[in-house]
Amino acid sequence: MEEAATSTLRFKSNYAVSRKIEPFYKGGRVQVNRDGKFMFCPCGNKLNIIEVETGALQSLQQDEEEDITAFVVSPDDEILVTGSRALLLKQWNWRENQCVRTWKAVHVAPVAAMAFDSTSTLLATGGCDSTIKIWDMIKQYCTHNLKGSSGVVHLVEFHPDMSRLQLFSSSIDYKIRIWDLNSSKCVAVLDGHFSAVTSLAFADGNTLLSSGRDKICIVWDLKTRENKHTVPVYESVEAAVLLPEKGDFSQLGVKKQGLHFVTAGSKGILKVWEVATAACVYSQPVPFELKEEASERSVTQCMLVPERNEIVTVSVEHNIVFYDAQTLQLRKQLAGYNDEVLDVKFLGPADSHIVVATNSPQLKVFELATSHCQILYGHTETILALDVFRKGLMFVSCAKDKSIRVWRMNKDGRVICVAQGLGHAHGVGAVACSRLKERFIVTSSQDCTIKIWNIPESLTSKAKAALISSPETLHAKVTERGHNKDINSVTVSPNDKLIATGSQDRLAKLWSCSDCSLLGVFTGHKRGIWCVQFSPVDQVLATSSADGTLKLWGIRDFSCLKTFEGHDASVLKIIFVSRGTQLLSSGSDGLLKLWTIKTNECVKTLDAHENKIWGLHSNKQDDMVVTGSTDSCITLWKDVTEIEEKEAQAKEEEQIIKEQELSNLLHEKRYLKALGLAISLDRPHTVLMVIKDILKETDGRKHLEENIVRLRKDQKEAVLAFLVTWNTNSRNCHEAQAVVETLLKHEAPETLLQYSGIKPAVESLLPYTERHFQRLSRLLQATMFIDFMWQNMRLGDTARQEDVTL
Repeated sequence: MEEAATSTLRFKSNYAVSRKIEPFYKGGRVQVNRDGKFMFCPCGNKLNIIEVETGALQSLQQDEEEDITAFVVSPDDEILVTGSRALLLKQWNWRENQCVRTWKAVHVAPVAAMAFDSTSTLLATGGCDSTIKIWDMIKQYCTHNLKGSSGVVHLVEFHPDMSRLQLFSSSIDYKIRIWDLNSSKCVAVLDGHFSAVTSLAFADGNTLLSSGRDKICIVWDLKTRENKHTVPVYESVEAAVLLPEKGDFSQLGVKKQGLHFVTAGSKGILKVWEVATAACVYSQPVPFELKEEASERSVTQCMLVPERNEIVTVSVEHNIVFYDAQTLQLRKQLAGYNDEVLDVKFLGPADSHIVVATNSPQLKVFELATSHCQILYGHTETILALDVFRKGLMFVSCAKDKSIRVWRMNKDGRVICVAQGLGHAHGVGAVACSRLKERFIVTSSQDCTIKIWNIPESLTSKAKAALISSPETLHAKVTERGHNKDINSVTVSPNDKLIATGSQDRLAKLWSCSDCSLLGVFTGHKRGIWCVQFSPVDQVLATSSADGTLKLWGIRDFSCLKTFEGHDASVLKIIFVSRGTQLLSSGSDGLLKLWTIKTNECVKTLDAHENKIWGLHSNKQDDMVVTGSTDSCITLWKDVTEIEEKEAQAKEEEQIIKEQELSNLLHEKRYLKALGLAISLDRPHTVLMVIKDILKETDGRKHLEENIVRLRKDQKEAVLAFLVTWNTNSRNCHEAQAVVETLLKHEAPETLLQYSGIKPAVESLLPYTERHFQRLSRLLQATMFIDFMWQNMRLGDTARQEDVTL
C-alpha cells in the first residue's frame, strides 16, 4: 500500500497564477451600463470595467500617468468619455478597449463632473474652474461655455426632455442653477439647500428632486421654480433615487399612489420616503449598529438599474451592493478594495469560497465562481488571523478586540456567527482549530498566553441544524503562560494530541493538548519565529523565522533535522504540500518558494506580490494555493506540474518525429523541405549539414541558389542568423559565404534592410569575412610560390637531360 502511494506521489515543480482578486475601485463615482451587465469603476489612472455576473475585469489604461477625475457612459452604451488631471478628455470604444479620440478639455482645472443628454449627442463637463462646457459629440466641437457658478461644479444633469434644451448644475455655493442652452444663460437659481447638493432626479418634465448633505431632500416645481415639499431625512444624504411609478413596491411600505424615493447616506442604510406626507415608510434592516456620523459603512452613491430592477449602492469601504429594487433583498455584493490582507483560507466542503481577513473588523467571504462577497460583522477591531476546521464549513477568527468568533457556513453559502469567546488581556494574534473533529480551538495572544477553548457538541449540532439565532459564549478550558514575548503562531497536530507555538522570543515550544503541559523547546533560530506547522505524515515540526530560514525539527528528540536557506527576508508563513514531502513558504519580500524536503533544494520561486505575504493556504485536493498580501491582492495559484510535464512530453515526441522526417528527407535528397524543417527545429548545425550536402552535388552552387531563393522571408532571416555563427569558423566559412552570395545576388538592398537583425549580422560578418579573405590571399600567394618552385625544378631537370643526350 505504501509503495503504491509513493509511486503515485508527484513532486510539484511549478504553480501558475490562475486568478487574482485585485482592488478595482478606490473611490469616485461608479456607473452601471443600461442593461446592468457591466459596471465602470475608476481606480487611479485606470478605469476598470467589471462584468457583474462573473466579476471578470477589463481595464482601460491611459497613456499618461494622471488620475481619472470624472467619466461618463452615454445612455445608449456606445460612448465612454474620461477626464483626467492632465486636462484631457478621451473618448473610448470600451468594448474593444480602444481610445478613439483625445482632445483638450479647455478647462483650466480638472473636470469634476460629466453628463450626457438623453440622445447621447451632447456632453456636459463641469470643472473645478467654475465653468461648464457643452460638447457636440457628433460634430466634435465645444458648443457652449457657461460661466457664473462659484467654485467647483460637482454636479451637472440635462433635463430629460431635450426639446427644452436645459442643463441643471450645482457647485459649492449649494444652489441649483438652470441653464438655457438656446441663450447660454442661467435662467433660474433654485435656492433651498444649506450644504452641498449631492444628487438630482427628475420625476416628470416639471418635478425635480434634490438631495443634500444638509439632511434634507427638496421636491421642486420646475414651472414655478418653487420648493413644493421639503422632506427632512435626519442624515447626510449622498443620493436620492425616485422609485418608478410602475411596479409593485408594497414590500417597501409603498401603499398609495404618488412620489416615493429612496435615500442613501451617512447611516449606511436605505430608506424609502413618501413625498406627500414626508414620512419614512421603510427602513432597511442591517447587521450592524447605526451611527449618526459618517463612518466606513456610509453609502456614497445609490442608483437604479431599471432593466434589471436593481438598486446599486456604493459604500465608503468601497463595497458595491446590488439589491432587488422591489424588496431591497441583497442580490450580489462586490468588494472594490481589500486594504492589507492579513490572512486568507479556503472555505466550503469543495473549497468553493475563500475567507479573507483584511485590515478591518469585518471578514470577507468570496465565492470564487461569481466574485460575490459576503461581509461578516461582529468584531470591533482589526481581525488578525483565521483557521478553518477540516470539513471546511466552520471556521474561527481572532482579532485585536481580545475576542474570538466561531462562524459556520450554511448549505446555501450564507455565513453566520455561532459562538464567541472573551478572555485574553491583549489582542489575539493566532488561532488554530482541532484537526480530527470540531472539538476545540487554541489561541495565543500578545499577553504571552495560550488558551484552549472547548466547543460543546450541543453547539455543533445546533449550528448544523441552523438553530442558533445569537452567538453562544465560549469559555477557556486551560490558560498557560507560554513565552516571554508575543506568540506569533500556534498549530495543532494531525492527531489532536499536541500543540506547537512560535514566538518573538526565537523559541518554538511543544505542548500537550490535554492539560497544556510543556513537553519540549526547539531552539536554534536567530530571530523571532513567525510560523509553526506540523507535518501531515511524519513526526516533524516546521518553523519559519525572521532570520530568513525554515527549519524542520524532530518531535521526539527536539533536534533540528534540516535547515532551508534561500529567502532574503523574513519567512512569514509555511505549509506542507505533496503529502508532506514539500514545503511552500512565503516571505516579507512578496516571494513564494517551493522546497523539496528530501533534497533540501528550492524547486521554484514565484513572484506575484509586491509586499509581505501574510496569508498562505492550500486546498483539500492539494492542487490550488491561495496567497494574500499587504499589497491588497489575493492570488489563486494552480499546480501546473502535470500540465507542464505533458507539454514537455508532447514537445519531445514532436521533436523525435520531426528529426525522423528530417533524416528521411535528407536520404531522399529533398533538400528544400529538409532546410525548412531544420530551420523550424532551430537546428543551425543541421541546416549547415543540409547546405554542405547540397554543395557536394554536381552543380551544387546552382542547387543551393534555387533552394535558398525559394525559402520564406522568416526562414531567410533564420538562415542569416545561423550563417553569422558559421562564418566565425574557417571550416564552415565557404558554406556561409555561398549563402551570403546567393542572398546578395537575389535580394534587393531595400529588401535586405527590412530583415530583422540585419545590422548586427552585417557587423559580425564583415571582420570575419575580411579575415577569411586575407587567409585566402596568403594561401594564393603560397600556392603561386610552390608553383614557381616546381616550374624551376622542372627546368633544371630538362637541362640535365639535354646534357646527357649530347
